[in-house]
Amino acid sequence: MTVTYFRPRDRFDFAQDTLDIGNPLTWDRSQFLKHFFKRVFAIPGDRIKEFYQRHLTHYLEHHPDGTEEIFFKYVWSLIERQLKVLLNKDIYEKNHLRNEREIARLQKFTELLIPLDLWNVHKSNDAVIAQQDSEIFALKQEVTQLKADIKKATALETEGYINIPDGYRNAVLHLHLQMQELKTPEGKELMFSQTQSVWMKMICKYFREGDKEINYETIRRYFPSDKRDPGDKHADIPAKSKLFTINSAKKRG
Repeated sequence: MTVTYFRPRDRFDFAQDTLDIGNPLTWDRSQFLKHFFKRVFAIPGDRIKEFYQRHLTHYLEHHPDGTEEIFFKYVWSLIERQLKVLLNKDIYEKNHLRNEREIARLQKFTELLIPLDLWNVHKSNDAVIAQQDSEIFALKQEVTQLKADIKKATALETEGYINIPDGYRNAVLHLHLQMQELKTPEGKELMFSQTQSVWMKMICKYFREGDKEINYETIRRYFPSDKRDPGDKHADIPAKSKLFTINSAKKRG
């Protein structure tokens, strides 16, 4: 890689916000590509176009026969090649997080370069393949994250359930309704939920009546959203099903 394509950093230039390539002291020009990407990954996203224009100006000054098309193709090929390298790395390797950051930066770099591409370089087969690889990589990352989320969300799931004998479903509903009315010794609700749907979903998910699923809509009428004004569709638990009463335990002396 020839140094004259890009502006090298001036000797003793210790500026923190430089867009030039290299170290402020002596450095090996044969490692120019490494220094190039070090700068690419370091500059702020809003200075990428400035970075491109600065080095384009340098290139044209040192190549009288050069054109922006030649420079653009060269820059694009470097970014495209490095992006392929990063996308082909194992997502489980120790530098995975750093690789992801660098991939995101190179993708941002290409996005900002495309409007400058007057020669449709980005539509070449290699560029299209690189873009597809990038999209596949992003989808793989999303799938990996979704699998982790599902595993976490289903960690407490169980195939078993609590079975209620036939005809005693309402007795269990009555117990749940009573539990909602329980108070702590300080007068606070022992079990609080914003909506009644939480109770109904819990019952339908973890309880069965005679090994059969409990219908959500069927039990809905027993759990009014507003207990002070339950509405016409509300139904009270039949007296014959109120088999148990939950009372506070007597305090021990």
